[in-house]
Amino acid sequence: MSSSPQTRLSPPPGAGYFARVDVAALAADLRAGRVSPRDLVETALSEATRRQPALNAFVTLDQTGAPAAADQAARELAAGVDRGPLHGVPVAIKDMIDVRGLPTTAGSRHFAGHIARQDAECVRRLREAGAIVIGKTTTHEFANGPTGDRAATGPTHNPYAPGHMAGGSSSGSAAAVAAGIVPLALGTDTGGSVRIPAACCGVVGLRPTHGAVTTEGVVPLAPSLDTVGPLARTAADCRLLWTAMAPGPRPPSAPPRIGWLPPDSLHLTAPAIARAARDLAGGLVTGNVFAPELKELRATYRAIQGSEAYALHAERLATAPELYGEEVRERLRAGGEVPGREYARALEIRDRARERVTGLLHHHDVLALPTIPLAPPALDSRADQIGGKPVDVHAALLALTSPWSVLGLPAVSIPAGLVDGLPAGLQLIGPPGSEHHLLTVAERLQNTNP
Repeated sequence: MSSSPQTRLSPPPGAGYFARVDVAALAADLRAGRVSPRDLVETALSEATRRQPALNAFVTLDQTGAPAAADQAARELAAGVDRGPLHGVPVAIKDMIDVRGLPTTAGSRHFAGHIARQDAECVRRLREAGAIVIGKTTTHEFANGPTGDRAATGPTHNPYAPGHMAGGSSSGSAAAVAAGIVPLALGTDTGGSVRIPAACCGVVGLRPTHGAVTTEGVVPLAPSLDTVGPLARTAADCRLLWTAMAPGPRPPSAPPRIGWLPPDSLHLTAPAIARAARDLAGGLVTGNVFAPELKELRATYRAIQGSEAYALHAERLATAPELYGEEVRERLRAGGEVPGREYARALEIRDRARERVTGLLHHHDVLALPTIPLAPPALDSRADQIGGKPVDVHAALLALTSPWSVLGLPAVSIPAGLVDGLPAGLQLIGPPGSEHHLLTVAERLQNTNP
């Protein structure tokens, strides 16, 4: 691991048009007539096709419906009907989320041939805002994995280094944004499945407060943890997508007081990764914070997620186990072995930890730490090293994100530069309902450290 992280994050090699233009500029170009919605959609579809062999970011492209929606968006703009900054802008949707008329396979052979009859509520809201869905993105099978390399259609490759993981489970959405195929995408986050691939691919990913956006029309993994979250190249673009999903007044944001949570208190972390994240937070950090209870939440997450996922899959496991990939099948079966008393105890631990973290957030309105403790591992690796010490890849990827999932708190990952040519991420956590404030802080950090 290099001792001098590269702070500036340039687009990955071969990145497309949308890696260098923000949504506000696209909106201005659309309204000035410099581009049309069809121009943008055809560019996105072309880039998706061009990069598919190298990235495997998509499972379905809407080659007919998306151009038709683009023409409709153009007619509306010409008639003076303006749905806002996303009007005419292409987006991609994780293949856990229903899009009417397109397959929802959840990355599994179990759902092969399944066509969604209607849009998920989050997709309906994006359409109301004028966004145009160009296709569905690759997901780790049933969203049950942080690596993004176990799906019926194969692994997603990291845009910065194709031999490395894009992170999971929203691997295709993060890779598509990083590669400039689309400016915006939706993912889902149960234990870190938006934030982990955001960190691995060098983009912004928001996990909202649990329950802030309905998961209606989304294939569940663990209902008490599941969320839907936006991915974008910048915090400003992420805010536009978030606002379309959860419209409402934007509360004023006070100057941020960031408490730095030393990541080694949760999991062994590569020094260069920790330094890159800490340097990005910079002078906004007002002090270090410690919460020993958070480390206990890692086991709590495994008990809650494992039990709830097994309950949803028990019948399929009994009747058609061969349709699962081996790794996900065994992970689901392990969840079925969690005793009921352990699940109940996990809920008690969660409640105690929530009280402790609530106290921390009275003194520091934002907590910060790296998003993941190591560089994106090589595809298919399940063991790695940090400082010469062996670590389990699956556990490491989830170690710094899953505690906040258990607590139901909003969290955002933003790029913290490159370490040895691979992206690192800074994670910001706030109290319930603080999504706009977190994105304001994220935008400030990105603008201060371009």
